[in-house]
Amino acid sequence: MDKQVATAEEALADVADGRSFAVGGFGLSGVPEVLIGALYTSGVSDLRVVSNNCGVDGRGLGVLLAAGRIARVTGSYVGDNKEFARQYLGGELEVELIPQGTLAERLRAGGCGIPAFFTPAGVGTQVQEGGLPWRYAPDGSVALASPPKEVRVFDDTEYVLERAITTDYALVRAARGDRHGNLVFHRAARNFNPLAAMAGRITVAEVEELVEPGVLDPDEVHVPGVFVQRVVALTPEQAADKGIEKRTVRE
Repeated sequence: MDKQVATAEEALADVADGRSFAVGGFGLSGVPEVLIGALYTSGVSDLRVVSNNCGVDGRGLGVLLAAGRIARVTGSYVGDNKEFARQYLGGELEVELIPQGTLAERLRAGGCGIPAFFTPAGVGTQVQEGGLPWRYAPDGSVALASPPKEVRVFDDTEYVLERAITTDYALVRAARGDRHGNLVFHRAARNFNPLAAMAGRITVAEVEELVEPGVLDPDEVHVPGVFVQRVVALTPEQAADKGIEKRTVRE
């Protein structure tokens, strides 16, 4: 039951090239920066990443992206990551863009053992009809496009079939956790983290505050330990290092 691992590097020591990852976070909120840093240090490449966005230039998944370690991104938002846009438009990176709610539900379905589901999101668009550019050729033409998806009618309304997402690993960051893997997320960090944790076959959590089993009230647990295989306790310095994507102050 004790799932604590001494370091992030040890927690990811068995990762090889070409593995897939569900990564929590939204912008720079709740991003597992320490685990991402351990992946960078390990030198693994050709990674398949599922995350709402791919970090920003110089932080989060943007570190792996800039190093050319990511081969494919499944997400819903490019944001201000100029390197992400450059690699995608230049044909260096395969990108599957998905409506944000659909991405969340695909991860949740994967964690719940539901292979697919129908949703109205994307009906009548290229999400349903296919043709969304997944990869560009160097000359700017579309080298790989999304395929069409099955549509069914329920109660006179069309719905498109979406497949669940599961990954080899999941990387998440929690505010509190115990050695059994029970996790609690703080405010906005409870974004894609619980969903990513559910979707990974091996889920690794970096925890800002590690407590003993039994300390967490069961009613406050957001992800039960059954979904988590490895827990890394952060140092106070690591826990305090939180980036701000856009600093806004009052006049």
